Amino acid sequence: MHDIQPSFSEGSKDSNSSEAKWKETLDKVAAAVVSVKFCHTTSFDAEDATSSEATGFVVDANIGYILTNRHVAGPNPFWGRCIFENHEEVDVYVIYYDPVHDFGILRYDPKSVKHMSLSAIPLRPDLVKVAEAVRLVGNDAGEKLSIQSAVISRLDRNAPEYDESGYNDFNTNYIQAASGATGGSSGSPVVNIHGQAVAMQAGNKSRTATDYFLPLDRPLRALQCLQKGEPITRGTIQCQWKFKPFNECQGLGLTAEWESELRKAFPNEVGVLVAERVIPQGPSDSKIQVGDILIKVNGKLLAQFKYLDDILDSSVGSNIELLLQRRGKDVEVNIEVADLFKITPDRLVSVAGASFQDLSYQRARAHGVACKGVYLCDSSGSFTPLSDGCLIQKVDAKATPDLDTFIEVMKTIPDQTRVVVTYTNLDDPRTPRFTILRIDRYWSNKITQYVKNDKTGVWDFTHLADAITRSLPVPSTASFVQLRSVPKAVADITKSIVKVECFVPKNLNGSYYLPRPSVGVVIDAEKGVILVSRATVPHALCDITITIADSVIVDGEVLFSHPMHHYALIRYDPLLVRAPLQSVDLSSKPVEQGASLHFVGFKDKNIGGPMYTRTAVTDVCNLQLEANPERPKLRAINSETLRVDTGLADDCGSGILMDDDGIVQALWLTSLHYAGYSDVYRYYGLATSTIFPVISRVRQGEVPKLRFLSVEFEAITMSQARDMKVSEEWIGKVEVANPSCHQLFKVKKRTIQSDDKSKALLEGDIVLTLNSGIITRLSELDINDDAESLDARVVRYGEEVNLELQTVLADDFETKRAVLFCGATLQPPHHAARLRVGKSPSEVFVSSVRGGSPASHYGLSAATFITHVNDTAARDLDSLLKAATTIPDNTNFTLTTMSLSGIEKVMKMRKNDHYFPTKEWIRATPKWIERVI
Repeated sequence: MHDIQPSFSEGSKDSNSSEAKWKETLDKVAAAVVSVKFCHTTSFDAEDATSSEATGFVVDANIGYILTNRHVAGPNPFWGRCIFENHEEVDVYVIYYDPVHDFGILRYDPKSVKHMSLSAIPLRPDLVKVAEAVRLVGNDAGEKLSIQSAVISRLDRNAPEYDESGYNDFNTNYIQAASGATGGSSGSPVVNIHGQAVAMQAGNKSRTATDYFLPLDRPLRALQCLQKGEPITRGTIQCQWKFKPFNECQGLGLTAEWESELRKAFPNEVGVLVAERVIPQGPSDSKIQVGDILIKVNGKLLAQFKYLDDILDSSVGSNIELLLQRRGKDVEVNIEVADLFKITPDRLVSVAGASFQDLSYQRARAHGVACKGVYLCDSSGSFTPLSDGCLIQKVDAKATPDLDTFIEVMKTIPDQTRVVVTYTNLDDPRTPRFTILRIDRYWSNKITQYVKNDKTGVWDFTHLADAITRSLPVPSTASFVQLRSVPKAVADITKSIVKVECFVPKNLNGSYYLPRPSVGVVIDAEKGVILVSRATVPHALCDITITIADSVIVDGEVLFSHPMHHYALIRYDPLLVRAPLQSVDLSSKPVEQGASLHFVGFKDKNIGGPMYTRTAVTDVCNLQLEANPERPKLRAINSETLRVDTGLADDCGSGILMDDDGIVQALWLTSLHYAGYSDVYRYYGLATSTIFPVISRVRQGEVPKLRFLSVEFEAITMSQARDMKVSEEWIGKVEVANPSCHQLFKVKKRTIQSDDKSKALLEGDIVLTLNSGIITRLSELDINDDAESLDARVVRYGEEVNLELQTVLADDFETKRAVLFCGATLQPPHHAARLRVGKSPSEVFVSSVRGGSPASHYGLSAATFITHVNDTAARDLDSLLKAATTIPDNTNFTLTTMSLSGIEKVMKMRKNDHYFPTKEWIRATPKWIERVI
């Protein structure tokens, strides 16, 4: 925030005395306005976990109360701080947020403010009036203190509808004004020339420069209750009202007699309240109908929301009498006022990676359903196939009418059990839907309940139950479908194809995308080995489900991952499968252009039965997939691909190509490809001759310890080779060695493994030979003999040089450890990240950042490196953890980071061990071990 420089832009110029008065007022007001920096740490009640900033203002300097918006203070678990005009920063927590209206009250410790005198802004909702000039004093998009002029144009606007899927205020009038408030100004005081808050900024419509202000009647009452130590009672009859002008009410049946009485009683009003929505099974259900006009409450005429609120809030547990006009007839009803807090959830339960709560009044009103049921607020983990916001009706055929029952049902389900879940979507509540979920408790082994503590503002958690050990799997029998009207050798391929799905609990290797289900090919039925794309199994921190013959389901584990050709080998227990699985017969010979083959493919989504066609190979060429420069992810590199003449291949993300004898010539796989704006999936054919050497070793019982050159190559033509000083002698040798394709390969990117330039390839090097063999195809760059070094002859800067190249183990580039720190997932750089930067500035790579976490809040970005914690070098995960464990909870420290482009940045960070404890995952083959630091 900066010194105040008020500007005045009203149509008529204020007098000098008015300007002086405004400046004096604003100088005083600014001392009480704060910038609120906050995190909503967990998704809750349709509000996402997020980090943001807004405005608040001190309303009690002695106790330390700050008024701000509800969409700032709640309903999610909250972690935040406020920054005063002099840039002092103090912690704040939520002491109250309103169940319906858009306001909340934060609390800070006044003793923690050391360098300025605190003052409060008085709340005077009674002074607001049309045509009054006011000022908004607030936070301008999180940057500085700003002041906006406004003129109040309406006092009786209905609450604006922002988004049905999120929070909306209702049952209140809003104040409308013309202004130009920006993001971050939510919660700004709207002050008059005397420095009194007459309203609070709540929203705006930027296109029309229209602002929506919340009246302060209810915030003032809540504040007074807190100051007196009294409970804040809130009553409801579960009916949404809307203010409608008299001319519209006439069409709904308002009689002239009642209109006359209402106009006489409220000469400044131009309308009354009309029932807009009645919540099923609530107190008003069957008593109030949509379109009813509210005439009297407890025998008194009523035309304003604030008086209705007064009556409801003071009548919790009692009955009220309503006189309504329904189609021109008087209707009297007696309704019990319920406690609004009882239908405002303040707890969530985490189970199997997902979060649940009781359905709130906010969600019930938005969708017109009864205010009851188990609401899925974060569909992560085992519940990922469902969408956020659905209602869980049954689990494993057991009804779950409320959260407590749901908890008891989930306690009885053993780990890895597959259950049928019945649910409904709130936008179609009458249609039950069904899905089969695997309740995975390995990655989230406890059922944990979080409950809001109104005294501390923190959500306290308790562990309700540990996971029940999974039942031992039993062998199952299945038979395969048959392809129709194809040669028998081709039809039998279905006995070698399985479906593979993968659940990834943590975003590793820079990936935010969900793994894609696909088919896998049985490489060895006796040993239970399957080959599948790494788009399906991206890394080993996962759960793998293998479905055989659409009948038998078994678990899998990662055996081997290829860093270049983008496939993985996974393993299952063959003793659990009593089905005639067959190992595929793989060709060891390269596929030639023009070959006639059979294509059997499977679509990605909801993998159904096989699709078949006969096709021809139109080309065998280099697979060129661009890397994402900002978020490097694993992709196929240094691979050759087949192109075929069937459009079916463009629809299938997995499949096989075989000859008439049933010999598999190529696999159809999926990889990521950066298309200049985002990552997309690319389908490609990989000849089995490329993978045959690895598969042969697996069939002999080996776990491959593959070595490779950690560089990415790109092809160059002979004309380009001449420009880069390749001799005519070598060009002639290339043309003889490969008559069908004249090309050489240049180093495009490398990961630096050696500072000795005689033992490493450099960008721009053109490889002529490896171990005396001329390199004219990418497949000739594969290392199949585990050689730790290779003799190479290359053209470097126009000169031929001999090199002794050091190879690296593929397994060393696989992710075997991950650390969760301040909401960021950290790991050693994966292969794609190493290729992007060459020499990594540290071995601590930020793979992903969770929304609403300290890492997100303070601006730590994914795809960066952490080089220092305070002054301690973070060379690797061990040194980072050693430095991190010395930092006390809720204290500031610094992180030094480096971007992929080498830009260094120092940022402030603060730990929050309550919501974001430090953990690590370590692979202990085949499982992973979690350790809380």
